[in-house]
Amino acid sequence: MPDTPTYKPEWAPEGADDKFASRVMYGVTESEREPHSVQQEAVKSARPPELTAADYIEGVLRRDRMILARAITVIESNAAKHFELGQEIVQGLLPHGGKAVRVGITGVPGAGKSTFIEALGMRLIQKGQRVAVLAVDPSSSLSKGSILGDKTRMEQLSKEAGAFIRPSPSGGTLGGVARKSRETLLLCEAAGYDVILVETVGVGQSETTVRSMVDFFLTVVITGAGDDLQGIKKGILELADAIVVNKADGANKQKALVTQADYNQVLHYLRPATEGWQTQAHICSSLTGEGIGEIWEMIFRFMEQMRQSGQLEARRQQQNLSWVRDMTNQYVQKLIEGNPVIAGPRHAIEQAVLAGKTSPTAALRQIIEIIENGLAACFTDQAKNEK
Repeated sequence: MPDTPTYKPEWAPEGADDKFASRVMYGVTESEREPHSVQQEAVKSARPPELTAADYIEGVLRRDRMILARAITVIESNAAKHFELGQEIVQGLLPHGGKAVRVGITGVPGAGKSTFIEALGMRLIQKGQRVAVLAVDPSSSLSKGSILGDKTRMEQLSKEAGAFIRPSPSGGTLGGVARKSRETLLLCEAAGYDVILVETVGVGQSETTVRSMVDFFLTVVITGAGDDLQGIKKGILELADAIVVNKADGANKQKALVTQADYNQVLHYLRPATEGWQTQAHICSSLTGEGIGEIWEMIFRFMEQMRQSGQLEARRQQQNLSWVRDMTNQYVQKLIEGNPVIAGPRHAIEQAVLAGKTSPTAALRQIIEIIENGLAACFTDQAKNEK
């Protein structure tokens, strides 16, 4: 290699002196390049060691955030090799869960959900609580990718040792709840987090999914978005345990108070989401922190009332049952999609529908028959192999 590490490029103007900004660095020559085997060893040594289910369980219970993050990655993985490992981890940590306060937070895009969560999380950290945030980001219907940028929007909270923020792609699921959110929530509880905040993509038609995995369901709204009651449908109002009018600061505070009164008037005529609890609208400013403490006190009162009445235990039992049913549906769907006896004929029928040769109703009957026969053959072969 020459004495100087850089040289002037050929596109530099004629007569340009050393003050010319562009310089090009010499590349590595073949003689200086490390052998391929050395490079491979360097890559292998940089990889974290493989962990067993017992290692993951011990690390999570030890409150190791790095191992917790790796365990969640295993749980969320669609790879077949991770399925059994993930189930071992969940089964081993199951007795250590169920002690945290689970809060679901939804709202229209732009309502300030992430800013509200950071303000609430910081308030809880100051009170000595440990907070986990499960932030679900929308997945692109085209590229299937997600930005996963919630940590950048919660810059202050992400620096706290007592906080854990895990963004996950929605994967296109309705309601914006990741497929493995329940398992992730369980792992965070086992890691000793006192409060789990589940942020969803936004208001959709499947918020019952969020309701089926949290204790308290909160909807964040704002003023100045046209008709303030148009952004949330009646069904979602009936699911919420509280409505929070965010951005109630400065000149917008008076509008927030009017919006609060409008929501309270509507909520008065609706059946509350939780028996014995009257859903109400509240105002807060995530920017100044005003009203954040009062909202947490309201959630705390709710949890105490739920525990004393026995509703908390009953709700979580129903949530576990819902979890079993969802996993059963996922297994059956995976069994159908992964069966080659079903996949081929099903694709042919779908192509016939696209070509206009078969009606959707007739195609449905044919596909159902193929699925039934395919599953019957699958279970018959499995029984023979077990003998």
